[in-house]
Amino acid sequence: MADLLDTQVVVVGAGPVGLMLAAELRLGGADVVVLERRHAASRESRASTLHARTMEILDLRGQLAEFGSPPNEPRGHFGGIPLDLTLPGPYPGQWKVLQTRTEALLEEWALFLGVDIRCGHELLELSGGGEDDSYVEAQAVRRDGAAVRVRARYLVACDGEDSTVRRLVGAAFPGHDAGRELIRADVSGIDIPNRRFERLEQGLAIAARRPDGVTRVMVHEFGSTARPRTRDAEFVEVADVWKRVTGEDISAGAPLWVNAFGDASRQLERYRHGRVLFAGDAAHRQMPIGGQALNLGLQDAFNLGWKLAAEVTGRAAAGLLDTYHTERHAVGRRVLANIEAQAGLLLGGPEVEPLRSVLTELMAYEPVRAHLAGMISGLDVRYDVGGEPEPGRHPLLGARLPVVRLVSAEGPLTTAELLRTGRGLLLDLGGAEVPAALRGAWADRVATAAARPAEPGGPLDGTACVLVRPDGHVVWVGSAGSADGSGRADEGLRGALERWFGAPR
Repeated sequence: MADLLDTQVVVVGAGPVGLMLAAELRLGGADVVVLERRHAASRESRASTLHARTMEILDLRGQLAEFGSPPNEPRGHFGGIPLDLTLPGPYPGQWKVLQTRTEALLEEWALFLGVDIRCGHELLELSGGGEDDSYVEAQAVRRDGAAVRVRARYLVACDGEDSTVRRLVGAAFPGHDAGRELIRADVSGIDIPNRRFERLEQGLAIAARRPDGVTRVMVHEFGSTARPRTRDAEFVEVADVWKRVTGEDISAGAPLWVNAFGDASRQLERYRHGRVLFAGDAAHRQMPIGGQALNLGLQDAFNLGWKLAAEVTGRAAAGLLDTYHTERHAVGRRVLANIEAQAGLLLGGPEVEPLRSVLTELMAYEPVRAHLAGMISGLDVRYDVGGEPEPGRHPLLGARLPVVRLVSAEGPLTTAELLRTGRGLLLDLGGAEVPAALRGAWADRVATAAARPAEPGGPLDGTACVLVRPDGHVVWVGSAGSADGSGRADEGLRGALERWFGAPR
């Protein structure tokens, strides 16, 4: 019988999503064990794009400096049609970071925070985990054949699109399989022109040469269908299709990595099954167009981490953990819809050209461009956090707190710096009258600060006070003049504190 290890949360999968989640759990005070099937870190850089909201998230935790100065590209695309992704904020556009680099830095952060990461542990079975169970138990096997049992209050599946946890739970995963696909490879020793979503007579070709001399090629032959695959594509297939579509011979190159990805689209009906939760590609499968898949998963983890930590440490209000599914399922559904639209525009043949022409004209209008840029970047996510109903709702309520420069008695700082402890934030921007007793009752879970915007005319103008969740989303706004505009402590503030941070101590 294998020895039993007890912890509060077990995370299955040590990719970027699992590592981000594990770090957030530790920051929130939870004990966490990560089980990873691989024996070592992946060398495959499937994703290479971080969007503006993900960059803000890294800033909120003080990790952005570790990424150095990655290349920034203000221009992205929607279905291969060029799109300026620039929006107000410190990190406009997209940032080019290989997934291997993102994963390595998140692993360093998680280890620094004390996460127990166990590589070479393959999940075999689950027990418990139902609505009426008090625990969930993961049974795994180590690379040396030894059995391992880990019992936890909750388990989170971050084990990718072919999730073992999803199969063991039997979670409904509706949607459709791939009908079309792109095949791609990272290749050294070739010299071909860069191609940015070039639609040729026979198909779509993309080529981008990295500073290290490696060229990533991606190709789709119009009219072709996705092949059933039990393993990654072979380089000879990539070279053959590339030659048919472009006329260029890349067969003499040295492939470093080859794979295929299709336009499959699936999403779990529920992100929570009792004591088992899902995040990232384990919760949703989509074509990785424009780098949205990785960013969507990291933002799932950022939403879930603080809530689950509050739950297992006894600080959560009733129903807090259920808001993870409510909030992120809706975001995932919207992202999958825009990716499906883009897949049709990218992989469709001549029949989609009229639609591409009309959309190109529409994207020249600033409201259309900004709408699409907000959707792709993740900057437009706004949760229903209660408070006044639309259309009178304050524009900050439910939205992310903008990253802006502030001036305080201690000197200059930013809104991001105030959230780096992983706690909530009650930020007095001038004129709020929140009693000390109200602030003190949640002092162990909510930091307080007083500061004013460094520059007038910004998104915080006219706001006296904001209450912000650990993931940076605003859950209460006080008007200029007092906490509630009437000179007394706002009962709405107390309600927001209780809903998002539990009962006062």
